[in-house]
Amino acid sequence: MRTRRWRIAAVVAFPIAGLLASACGGGGAALADQACAHVQRSLELYASAKHARNPTVANHERRAALTELRVALGPAARAGSAGGTYQALQATLEESNRVPESYLVDALSAQCTSITSGS
Repeated sequence: MRTRRWRIAAVVAFPIAGLLASACGGGGAALADQACAHVQRSLELYASAKHARNPTVANHERRAALTELRVALGPAARAGSAGGTYQALQATLEESNRVPESYLVDALSAQCTSITSGS
């Protein structure tokens, strides 16, 4: 009787586990897109700060740009853990804790262009 229950549980559990696993993997693209939306906003703010004539405005925009990168890190980390495809974006965003955004602009632009174009 006990063995039969285990078989029934296994027959029910394995397909459900497979569906859950595939759902998690498929969410990586949506999370990466979400992260890239924040990255794009950050890059826009950063570019605006570079051209701002008022130092107070420039400082505010640089801080806002960095905040957007910090917000992007959460979905990028979840996307990176869902599959290797998005780990480069996660790693680059993690570098924003250590290096100025100016060093990351090209890499973030390229990675998000690749993600959003589906390449």
